[in-house]
Order: sequence, then structure tokens, then C-alpha cells
Amino acid sequence: MNDTHIYFLLDGFSSISQYRVYLILLFLTAYLLTLSGNMLIVLVVRNDVQLHTPMYFFITNLSILEIWYISTTVPKLISVMATGSNKISFQWCFTQLYLFHSLGITECKLLAVMAFDRCMAICNPLRYSTIMSVQMCRRLAAVCWCAGFMMACIPTTLTIRVPFCGPYYLKHYFCDLAPLLRLACSDTTLTDSVNRFVGGFATLFNLGIVIIMYLCIIYAVIKIKTNTGRTKAFSTCSSHLIVVTLFYSSACIVYASPKGSRPADYDKMFALVYAMLTPLFNPIIYSFRNKAVKSALVSGIHGLHSKVRGQQVQIPVPQPRTH
Repeated sequence: MNDTHIYFLLDGFSSISQYRVYLILLFLTAYLLTLSGNMLIVLVVRNDVQLHTPMYFFITNLSILEIWYISTTVPKLISVMATGSNKISFQWCFTQLYLFHSLGITECKLLAVMAFDRCMAICNPLRYSTIMSVQMCRRLAAVCWCAGFMMACIPTTLTIRVPFCGPYYLKHYFCDLAPLLRLACSDTTLTDSVNRFVGGFATLFNLGIVIIMYLCIIYAVIKIKTNTGRTKAFSTCSSHLIVVTLFYSSACIVYASPKGSRPADYDKMFALVYAMLTPLFNPIIYSFRNKAVKSALVSGIHGLHSKVRGQQVQIPVPQPRTH
């Protein structure tokens, strides 16, 4: 067993430390925008009855996940760059590892379920409300969250049992599987194979579901005779398709591509895409490309403005005395 009193040292972005101040501002801005954007989507969907549909239920789940997802890695990264202290305890390192992969697997499953939802809406419009009932949506969301946190136990448990040798220097900005296994004192072929199988299954299986759902969608759209109907059908999927492409392309490059000869910062740069940029872009994509969300947001702002104006304190006018 490992000595749980050891500390790992995070490399962060030491190779470009001369731009440290600019990077801190960049990461902090991205983090705050991600939090505010995803919280805004949750509030807008919650407060607008017209958005209480399966699609926006899953978008809300995704926004909550993205808030948690980016909070797992970015605050520690900013702290390391701001203070210069790059230590991370054994316990927090593996907590970060577990949470990061739990949320990543959950997002894979949520994106697959969202593709299923769009497929049912386009391919079975008459039965859509029956198939995607409130109970069904809650069950699907629960399966995504539970399965994500259960599957992540496998790589975390296997990796935490690996004996590590000093120096405990991780060439990454957070605790990930590959950087940790590079510090192992023993042969990690089996552990690495199991970890890659779990990660590959979580990624490729759910990606396969997404592809199948979109093939069904394309087949259904082709049968629509009017161009207006086709455009409307595709427009309901465009935001989800952009998010899927952004997330899966970067994740597959890091976890499914050969490990051969890579630049030192290869994994770190692509990890920024799915760990920081995807959570940042999700609220932008789902709000600016969605008329219903923009309309609900504008209505909410006008309603709040009217409420504030209605609650303005009026100065009482003194009445003249009567003798």
C-alpha cells in the first residue's frame, strides 16, 4: 500500500511560466463565466414553465454537471499558479482523480441520453410525451449519474493500489491516470489495460449510441418532404451535436489515441478542451443557438426589472396639519 502522507507535485504550465499572470486571468475568467453561464441556464429553465420539457431537463443536468466538473480541476490550477505551491496531498489527488472521471463518464452518458431524447422527438413525435415521461427522464438521469460514479471506482481503486516512487512529480495540471501511472515502481500493464478498457468503453459505447441515434434522425429527416420541416428538425439537434463533437473529439484524442511519442504538453492542452472549454461553451451554445432559452432569459430580465421598479420606495408627502 502507498504511504498516504506523501505529496504529489503538479507541473501545471511551468513551461510557459513567464505568462503566469495572463494565464491566471484567463483561467479565472473562464471559470467565473462557466459558473455564471451554467447557473443562469439552471435558473432560467427552473423559472420558465415552457421549458419544463425533457430536453431542458437534461440540459439542466448537464449544466449542474459542468459546474462541478470544472470546479474539480480549475480552482487548484489557479491556486498553484497564483501561490507557486504546487503540492497536492495523496488524499486530495485521488479524490480529484475519482471526481474528474466520475463526472466525465456521467457526461458521456448524459450526451447519449440527450441524443436518444432528440431521436424520440423527431422519429416518434406522436408518442414522444408518453415515452419521455417525467418518470422516464428522472430514471435516465439517475442511471447516468449512478453509472458514472460506479464505473469510476474501477480505475481509481486499481491506481491507488499501485506503489509510487519519488520524485512525485506529475507532468499535468491535475491528477489524471496516465501521469500517475508514470510514477509507478512496478509493472502497470494490467492496470493500464483495465483503465483504458473502462475509459474506452465509457467513451466509445456512448459515442456509438449517439451515432446510432443520429443515423435514425437523419433517416427520419430525409422522409420529411418540406425544407422547412427538415430545417426545423435539424435545428433542434444542432446545439447538442456541436457539444458532442467538441467533447468526444478531444476526449478520444487523449484517451483513445496511441501513447507513442507525444510532446510533453500534449495531454494537458487537449485536457483543457474537455475539462475547461466544453463547460464554458455549453451554456453559450445552448442559449445563443436556442430561441426558447433566449426568449425565457429576456422575459426573466424584463420581469425582474418590472418587479424592482414596482418595489421602489416612494417618499411620503407630508400632509398639512388641521387645527
